[in-house]
Amino acid sequence: MTTTVAVLGTGLLGAGFAKNLLEKGVAVRVWNRTRAKAEALAALGAVVADSPADAVRGADRAHLVLSDDAAVDAVLEAMGDALPEVVIDHTTVLPAGVLRRVERYGRRYLHAPVFMGPKNAEQATGTMMVSGPADLVAAHAEALRSMTGKLVELGERPDVAAVYKLCGNGMLLSLLASTSDIIEVARGAGVDPVEMLTMFSWFDVAPVIGWRGTRMAKGQFGPPTFELAMARKDIRLMLETADSPHQMVLPAIAERMDELLAAGLGAEDYSVLGRRR
Repeated sequence: MTTTVAVLGTGLLGAGFAKNLLEKGVAVRVWNRTRAKAEALAALGAVVADSPADAVRGADRAHLVLSDDAAVDAVLEAMGDALPEVVIDHTTVLPAGVLRRVERYGRRYLHAPVFMGPKNAEQATGTMMVSGPADLVAAHAEALRSMTGKLVELGERPDVAAVYKLCGNGMLLSLLASTSDIIEVARGAGVDPVEMLTMFSWFDVAPVIGWRGTRMAKGQFGPPTFELAMARKDIRLMLETADSPHQMVLPAIAERMDELLAAGLGAEDYSVLGRRR
């Protein structure tokens, strides 16, 4: 018996999921608010639905790849009585939104956000997370694993995957903003920033998350191995070298360090940056 899957939201990521499912011989129905994006998948064998209810009626499962909480709620509402056995939501949403939907739809709603781009979705690579009742996750784990290179099960609390997704994206955005800042430092010194960035092929910065990050999360800021006062000096050198109005992260770090120095914390480890106000 052929599996029928509905994909609602056929932007870049949703279209990638639909293409991968079609290549595997799955019967796919697609719906998108802008119909033209869904129509592009018809040539590959997808059936284009006129409404969310038409897309999911009789489907074995549905996948949502939408923009935000409001879009997810609107599409679920539009399914009406056609709501399938399970709707798996890959949208980046509020943890509180996940809890509201679980309260309303129960085991028919499962949140499984992803760290992947369109090509990952099309090639079933990248990372997918899922959290919810163990038996519900187990019932759909095989299908989810077929859609990604790595499925990470995060336990029974239904909103945990949403929390991890926001934290992961926060790290990505922060790293990119910080990268922009150090590019300005290199430019300020007349060094090719592309060449400078090759430093991170041999200088691994990831351990700072596991070691100092864990200490910050526990509220443990000592004993110091890199004093705040010295770290503030280094930030000063970076800002002076860049001499640029385009920096975003380093000036904010300097401001926070100055607050802590004024509070007499200069001899503390610089992880004291994570001290809650």
